[in-house]
Amino acid sequence: MHVLRHAPRKGVLVKRDDLIDPYVSGNKWRKLKYVLDEAAIARKTHLVTFGGAYSNHLVAAAAACSRLGLKSTAFVRGEAVENEMLMLCRLYGMQLIFVSRKAYLEKRALFDQYFSADPHAFFVDEGGAGPLAVQGCAEIVEELPADICHLFCAAGTGTTAAGLLTGILRAGLKTKLHVVPVLRGRDFIADEIFRYTGNNDQLVMHPGYHFGGYARTTPALIAFMKSFVAEEGMLIDPVYTAKLFFAMDDLLETGYFGPGDKIAAVHTGVLLGILGMKAQFGPAVF
Repeated sequence: MHVLRHAPRKGVLVKRDDLIDPYVSGNKWRKLKYVLDEAAIARKTHLVTFGGAYSNHLVAAAAACSRLGLKSTAFVRGEAVENEMLMLCRLYGMQLIFVSRKAYLEKRALFDQYFSADPHAFFVDEGGAGPLAVQGCAEIVEELPADICHLFCAAGTGTTAAGLLTGILRAGLKTKLHVVPVLRGRDFIADEIFRYTGNNDQLVMHPGYHFGGYARTTPALIAFMKSFVAEEGMLIDPVYTAKLFFAMDDLLETGYFGPGDKIAAVHTGVLLGILGMKAQFGPAVF
């Protein structure tokens, strides 16, 4: 647990899941933990998964499979490209299959088309999403103080948030889970969380901090990120965690919380997203 001093009026606890591993990082490790266990139980030795060209999940899956002696393959959405993320995937031994965005929508069909004859192949959805991922993310709550009033996380699909809320409800805590969507059209995230928890009473959504949508940013966000990292010595990325901490900083500044409220954030890692911003805007942006 790390005490964040960026908001000087109140200390904010940060769960440093980014420190779990440099490549199987944060919520990616949480999401894959029980998926890999299930693959082992089923005696599957070939992990087949899905992601975009800058997917942190693909790097995490490739690294995890390499360490466990498993074969790995990924269907990559879109035209064939080369970048630092995919280079890491290949270095870890992952086979990459580029498919059209239309074909990518039918993931099970792709898996069946290519690997139905492979008895060792094991289907893993994009991002590792599913009940096993929720189970892994729920364990984060067990590693936090029980008296936290407000727990924050960034959200893309809502799987991590669903796990956190599951953990909160399971433990009977009064903690409110605050979710900062990093993309537009965030309504499905609350629905996705409810699909796993059946109870969103302790859920608070903060939709105004997406900065234009997924993997989008603005000069204000980049300036905040640079200041934050320099002052705190804690690396954050522009896709997820910079938006998370910007939102928290803004809420602190506007007096959103009550006196004495204990506030925490989950740093979900996935810092390789910085490489995508470098490719999009060039190194000069940093």
